[in-house]
Order: sequence, then C-alpha cells, then structure tokens
Amino acid sequence: MAPYQFIERASPFNSKGGATLPIFAVTPAHIETGTIDPIALDWARKAGYKAESGSLLLIPTEEGHLGGALFGLGSNPSEQPFLTGKLARGLPAGDWHIETAPLTANRLSLGFGLGSYRFERYKSEKATPPTLMIPRDADAADIKRQLAGVFLARDLINTPTNDMGPEQLEAAFRALAEHYKAEMSVIIGDDLLKENFPLVHTVGRASADAPRLLELRWGKKGHRRITLVGKGVCFDTGGLDIKPASSMLLMKKDMGGAANVMGLALMIMDAKLKVDLRVIIPVVENSISSNAFRPGDIYKSRKGLTVQIDNTDAEGRLILADALAYADEEAPDLMIDMATLTGAARVALGPDLPPFFTDDNDLARDLTEASLETDDPLWRMPLYMGYDKDIRAKFADITNAPSGGMAGSITAALFLKRFVTNTSSWVHFDIYGWAQNERPHSPGGGEAQAIRALYHHIRQSVR
Repeated sequence: MAPYQFIERASPFNSKGGATLPIFAVTPAHIETGTIDPIALDWARKAGYKAESGSLLLIPTEEGHLGGALFGLGSNPSEQPFLTGKLARGLPAGDWHIETAPLTANRLSLGFGLGSYRFERYKSEKATPPTLMIPRDADAADIKRQLAGVFLARDLINTPTNDMGPEQLEAAFRALAEHYKAEMSVIIGDDLLKENFPLVHTVGRASADAPRLLELRWGKKGHRRITLVGKGVCFDTGGLDIKPASSMLLMKKDMGGAANVMGLALMIMDAKLKVDLRVIIPVVENSISSNAFRPGDIYKSRKGLTVQIDNTDAEGRLILADALAYADEEAPDLMIDMATLTGAARVALGPDLPPFFTDDNDLARDLTEASLETDDPLWRMPLYMGYDKDIRAKFADITNAPSGGMAGSITAALFLKRFVTNTSSWVHFDIYGWAQNERPHSPGGGEAQAIRALYHHIRQSVR
C-alpha cells in the first residue's frame, strides 16, 4: 500500500535503469585530480566549472544532445546533507540517476525528494519535474514514507484557510485514519461542553465553523503507548486582542502543530511500528463575533484548573490544555505535543531550529541524537520552574498570558506542564512550521519540523 497523500502527485523517483541520464556529484577535488568520467571532466574544464556548492553544469553528447550533468557539492559536502534537493528544481525534465557521489544513498535520495516538493494546487500551469532513480542500497520504502509525512505537513499548512478550516482539517484527518484503518472519532460544537472540553469550545465558539476535537487510535494494545497532540488553530485573528494585518498574513499556518503531528502519525502507521498510537487534535478558528471570549474572562479547564484570560491571542495553549489533560488521563509511555505556540521561540532560536521542552533527560538525550542522525535540527530549552510564578493569576489559578514579555516560550511550556501530571515522559515542541526562504530541501512555505527526528527515535525505541 502506498503512503497516504493529501494532494495526489507523481513520485519524484523513477525505476528506468539504463534509460536514465547520469549525474556526477563532485567536489572541487574531483575536478582538480581528474577522478571522474573523462568526458564530463573535459567539459567541466573547458567550461571553467569549479564544483561550487549547488552548482549545476549540463553535459552535451558528441551529437549535441543532453548527455548528463555535473553537480557541485563544494569542498565540504557534509555541511549541506540535503544539497541534492537543488537538483529536483534545477535539472531539466527527464529521468536521471546519480553516477557518482560522496554521499550516502539514503541522504542523496531523501534530499532530492524533499527538494522536489511543489505546492501547485492553485496554479493553472504545473511544471514537469525531473525524476531520480533511487540507488539499490537505499531504503526506498522508508524514504518514500518520510517524504509522504513531510509532504502531508507541508500541504496542510500551505492550503489557505478558505480550504483548510476546521471542517476540512477534520476531513483530512479522517482520510488519513481511513487509509491506515485507524479508529477515528470527533466531538463537535456544544458537545465539547457536554464532554468536558470547555477551553476548546471557548476559543472556537465565535467561528461559523464549529470547534472540534479529533482523535485517532491505531496499533495494538500492549505495545508502547505513544500519544501525539497537535495544535489545530486553522486561523488566528488574535480574537478581541486582534492582530495587526501584517501579523495575520501567515496565520493559516497556526495549525502547523496539527499538520506535523499528522505527518508523524503517517510515518508511524505506514511503517507498521509496534506501538499503541493515539492522536488528539483540538481544532478551532480564533475568530471575532458577539460571543467571542474576552480579556478578563475566567474559565475552568478540563483538569479543573481555572484560567484567567489576559490576552485572547494566547489561545493555542488554551485548547492544548484540554487536549493534554485528556491525553494525560491514560498516562501514555510517551506524550508528544507540537504547536506553533510563541513568537518568543523564534526570537530565541530563529525559524529553522525548533525548541523542545521536557523533564525527561533520557528522552532529551535520545532526541538530540536522533536530530543529529537525521539532520532534522532541534534544540532543548529549559523548563525552568523559577518562572512558574509568572503564570499565576490574581483571580484564577493561572493566566494564559503572563505580563512582562520575558521568557515567553518557557512560560508557555510551563503553562502546558500544569496539565500533564500522570505522564512521566512528555515533550513539548514549539515549532514555526514555515520556511521563510528557499533551501536545498525546501522551496519555502509550510514546513515539517522535528517529525523525521521523532520518527527515527520512536522507530529505534520499539525495535
């Protein structure tokens, strides 16, 4: 069975064997020492080709047809492990294979695949991309699985809210569950109050598209219990504490936590890992209407803690609070939550390096190792309890928006920590979910962050 696709697209890979054109991936040393194909070497020297990082030189045949390509890796290929993603956007249409490259087969294939991503759902004209043959010593199935998870996250984030509101996100979640024969349930609208999800209802009730809680279960009882929780704010106006127009431009990505959790779940299910998987996504649109929640309001959470609303634009932690409390009632072996939660995380580490927070030192070490092994950047940040006093409220148990503006990503994580009391191994990821600029493995736009490292860690832990 092929991995799930939200948007159907052709594979970036081919299997045509000898009918493909060669790519010689080289460093400057290869050109200097002449240790490549003599025809390619002669053409490179005549063209003054230096094999600079990411450079591409097409090679003609004696008859003047396209005969192959030289691709520069620079003097230190390890600095950009997914540099081959540039080939997916730079090569002319056709079927190609890597003839020589000082890279692992998995890295070069995954890099090409990641770089092949295009979001053309709304384009009248679509490009004809090149394809690459996966080397025989690469794990083709796992490469395609990881690409499917990454592409799902990217597709969901890139889709504008008029086509990715709560109802459409539920439909995508349902399709994912059906593809892998998982159990799926949903609680919608006022039923959230009946089922004790008051904060999810509070944040989403002003939208014409009702708030909801999505849940998926897959796997076998008795296996390692893993629960994924993702923030699903399909659009965030800021509520009554409304954002300026410039800050709303990317708010379609505020369901990036949900998108990344779904991408990770795809990888886990597609690989048939021996886990007891549970996925929980609270889904809302933070809108403005006569029944929108207000600054100064106080609400009781599912866990019983009361929350004082000091800023309606700090809504993500509210819906996560109910979802985390619900997940925590079963005390899974590992709970992971992902959310586009704070601007403070971006100030601290920038858009490309997502922080994670956990009290589990062994888990933190394993995730750091997984990050390095997969070239999926992560960085541990402290759950410093000295700041816990900052989330205490004057008239309620806690506030959703501490004053002062200091340590915003830490206080947000400490807020969430209040709702995880039974689960011993919990980790919170404060992701950006967006690539601001084109990179070799990404054309820019919606982005999957941390899920390849998480998939690697989970896969290793259940073998």
